[in-house]
Amino acid sequence: MEFKKIKYSQENGIASIILNSPKNLNALDEPMLDDLMVALDMCADDGTIKVVVISGEGKGFSAGGDIGKMLENLEGSEQRLAPLVRKVGMTALKIRNIRKPVIASVHGPVAGAGFNFALLCDFRIAAANSKFIQAFINIGLIPDMGGTFLLTRMLGAARATELIMTGRPVSADEALSLGLVNQVVPQENLEETTLKFAKKLNALPSIALGKMKVLINRAAFEGFENALDNETEYQVQCTNTEDFKEGVKAFVERRKPKFQGK
Repeated sequence: MEFKKIKYSQENGIASIILNSPKNLNALDEPMLDDLMVALDMCADDGTIKVVVISGEGKGFSAGGDIGKMLENLEGSEQRLAPLVRKVGMTALKIRNIRKPVIASVHGPVAGAGFNFALLCDFRIAAANSKFIQAFINIGLIPDMGGTFLLTRMLGAARATELIMTGRPVSADEALSLGLVNQVVPQENLEETTLKFAKKLNALPSIALGKMKVLINRAAFEGFENALDNETEYQVQCTNTEDFKEGVKAFVERRKPKFQGK
């Protein structure tokens, strides 16, 4: 199977999915999401795969949405971006529904949907240079890929509200203290540490691990699919606002946006 935007490999029960669009910081555009959904289905269907590791090529894990594409589609953005938002939700469900441990191995920018992509995984190992940002507010959008649902449950409403509404960056060390990541390691040790942990999981009874994930989903993710549906509806509405257009233009032009609540 050939992929356009990811690298896929497997060895000794461990599948590796590498986001491979470093020129735009591994933006989660439609081709990337299409590749991810196929790869996740392959992992789910292959009985020899016990653990999935997801990482990013280049300077960071993922900067989230492709702002350049958003700029190109500002006119009629509600219709043009709706399919993308739906695919974001579909990808989120696949990560949660695969009955195998999924590890996010992150470094550099982990922003927007890239942040929430990492949160969807069962484990997160972060390089010390990781920076987590709920960047949606800066371009007039709401968190997608389950962000509001995930952060509220992981941090509580008050802290989740702070991160979502302010969009302030969170360092790797703060993310560890908040419980958003499981480990922080020097960047040069990230791949080695991740592989060591993946091998540890690979040696455990896979049937039990799969059933644990189902039970965890039932306990902690009840209502997740409905939340994704609501998220899609609201995100599409936000893409039709003047604030969204201004936020995207300001980002590309590297200036402070002037929002008007329209």
